[in-house]
Amino acid sequence: MTKTLEDKQEFSLVLGGPLFQLWRRTYMSGDSLELARRRVIVIALTAWLPLVVLSFIQGHALGGIKIPFLYDIETHVRFLVALPILVGAELIVHSRLRPAVNRFVEGRIVVAEDLPRFNGAIASASRVRNSVFVEVALLVLVYPLGLWVWSTQIATEIPSWYSLSGGSHQLTLAGYWFVFISIPIFQFILLRWYLRFFIWFWLLWRISKLNLRLNATHPDRAAGLGFLASASYAFAPILFAQGAQLAGLIASRVLYDGQKLLSFKMEAAGLIVFFMLFILSPLLVFSPHLNRAKRKGLREFGGLASHYVQDFDEKWIYGRAPREEELLGTSDIQSLADLGNSFDVVADTRLVPFGLKDVMRLAAATAAPLVPLGLTIFSLEELVTRLIKILL
Repeated sequence: MTKTLEDKQEFSLVLGGPLFQLWRRTYMSGDSLELARRRVIVIALTAWLPLVVLSFIQGHALGGIKIPFLYDIETHVRFLVALPILVGAELIVHSRLRPAVNRFVEGRIVVAEDLPRFNGAIASASRVRNSVFVEVALLVLVYPLGLWVWSTQIATEIPSWYSLSGGSHQLTLAGYWFVFISIPIFQFILLRWYLRFFIWFWLLWRISKLNLRLNATHPDRAAGLGFLASASYAFAPILFAQGAQLAGLIASRVLYDGQKLLSFKMEAAGLIVFFMLFILSPLLVFSPHLNRAKRKGLREFGGLASHYVQDFDEKWIYGRAPREEELLGTSDIQSLADLGNSFDVVADTRLVPFGLKDVMRLAAATAAPLVPLGLTIFSLEELVTRLIKILL
């Protein structure tokens, strides 16, 4: 029995899992991730608002300590910027990746005979996404490992609103909520995104093992897979959130630890490079397909071009065209030009489904939150001038 488009399975990277089911039962989400604003407000305020209240109760909100709560840029950026973006990004990822997966079938890239294997890959990825065990494991991992990483690598040693002795050794009331509630919420949401990155990579890897039908003459210069680069833009909010988190940490270190902004240049560059590789490297699994499609296209169009050019020369260069046929207005020249354009498309086919433009856009999304940090060493006018010089 022939498989049809109606036989394909629908896939969503985020529409499932225990947390999603919890949101539905608590009326913070509909069946298609509606009520995003409600989720963002509830989760952000759960992580941030008790810190405000408890800091005011102990007198650490505006003063009385080296880093009062209301002056802690890192905390506000983490819970009022990065966390809401991470929660709200689900709707963007759902709306952009779901059609991208469908394109494999709708664009006839996956042949009908491979549709059962394609559906099997989707079903396998969906099982991991929906796994109770996996999400519980993430939550368990957050407390021993996540809190250790935070306390040893991120927590400031300066006395602050959450720790009177610096680090996490003498916690305040707000500090207990911060360490055992707020930080785990943020880390769990972040680790959950990393899990979904892994699921996306695994799904693409499974699809790359199918007998894909690619066409090197496709105008996207990626044999028909250019939509994958566009789909990767769905992860731009997550990159922005990660950049914002680093920007908040750097701002706190510069303002309160007296460190130099330029001393963090390797961390900033490393973050951008890491996430470029993290987001785009899954697409490299299609490089062997693109290489084969390009070589096949060059071979086939090279042969076709040779025959056509020889016939064109015989007809118009060596004077064998019928006397009644005029060169002016003939379609032969236009056909020769069209053939040349098609050959150029084949020759320009990339061996990866993305281009430099895609890399730059994702890098810009990651780096954008770091730009305001330049105001700590440059005036606004100097910063704008330097950005213009870089861009132009």
